[in-house]
Amino acid sequence: MSLGTTSLEQVRERHVGAMRLTCEILDHILSGLSEEQAHELRDGPDGWSIVEIVCHLRDFDQIFRARAKMMLSEHHPSLPAYDHEAMAVERAYQQEQLSTACEQLKASRQETIAFFASLTPDQWQHAGVHPERDSFTMTDAVMQVGLHDLDHLEQITRVLAG
Repeated sequence: MSLGTTSLEQVRERHVGAMRLTCEILDHILSGLSEEQAHELRDGPDGWSIVEIVCHLRDFDQIFRARAKMMLSEHHPSLPAYDHEAMAVERAYQQEQLSTACEQLKASRQETIAFFASLTPDQWQHAGVHPERDSFTMTDAVMQVGLHDLDHLEQITRVLAG
């Protein structure tokens, strides 16, 4: 490998490393935020509250990990689709406590990091069919976690900026 060239293995490692930062960044962003603010501040009149966004991050962390595990255990599976709006209502995200949702996200994230960090080169070759993206590799899966995190961290900061 020449100087300045990044291998696919390094890209994967960097994405796993970036996953570690989400909860730290979230802690900084949410420090000093009251439970009341977490429930009242919204992304527009019909948008999610901050607590709903954190619950969504928590649940989709588990979903992303479950899909990746499915790709390991089945040959090129069709990965399930999820209606995130319906989940927010069905699971009553707005009724949850922010601190509890944050702690649950941290615990889930540790499992997700451990899962991706433990994959062998052979396991990184597994793939499936994503409901919105068609062919979906394990590398796509690890990258999706961080990109999803960024979308919602930006959303929270935008809500807080008012």
